[in-house]
Amino acid sequence: MRSVAPHDRPREKLERAGQAALGDNELLAIVLGHGGARASALELANTVLDAVGGVHGLAKAGAGELQRVPGIGSARAAQLIAAVELGRRTLLRGRRERVQIVHAIDAGRILVPQFGAKTVEHFGVLLLDTRHRVLRTCLLSVGTLDASIVHPREVFREATLTGAAAIILFHNHPSGDPRPSSDDVQLTQRIMDAGELMGITVLDHMIVVERGFHSMREAGTLATCRRALPR
Repeated sequence: MRSVAPHDRPREKLERAGQAALGDNELLAIVLGHGGARASALELANTVLDAVGGVHGLAKAGAGELQRVPGIGSARAAQLIAAVELGRRTLLRGRRERVQIVHAIDAGRILVPQFGAKTVEHFGVLLLDTRHRVLRTCLLSVGTLDASIVHPREVFREATLTGAAAIILFHNHPSGDPRPSSDDVQLTQRIMDAGELMGITVLDHMIVVERGFHSMREAGTLATCRRALPR
């Protein structure tokens, strides 16, 4: 990195001014560690960010896409994916803390960082105890760009094995539009009906995207189901 003054190199700048003073490209250069024969780490970081569309694109990029960038092989692609995943996990609460779901935003804080940026549909459930504290998050299905197939028996098998008293359904919309489709509403109704038979309450169905979520319960969408839950 001969073109950058020593005190302004990313590692030195981090030590001198702290991480908040660094740009996205400088932080990425530190993750990469070093450049190559034709480019410095900072130049390589700029190339990566340009290729994937900035840090938001980096959160969605897979190994294949990253490896199309000159200078990024399988090892470096794995480094970047691991760094992004670590950052995503820091947005989640500690595993030992039992988060209580009182409002949709409580579930949103768990689900949006973990699933909002996914490029294919992921469907799962938050499993809750009798006080609506999170027992665990269970991913049930990974679908295509616009569809994810799940059966109520899969939902309640996991809920029964965990001893859950209530559940929150969730899935992401890769399109970025969190509004529920008619299929989403019909699936929710089927699972709510099954939940009544099983004695397990379906509290909500959350649709998450990169920048937010839609709560079918808070939006009143569950009222269109035959067995709408009380608020």
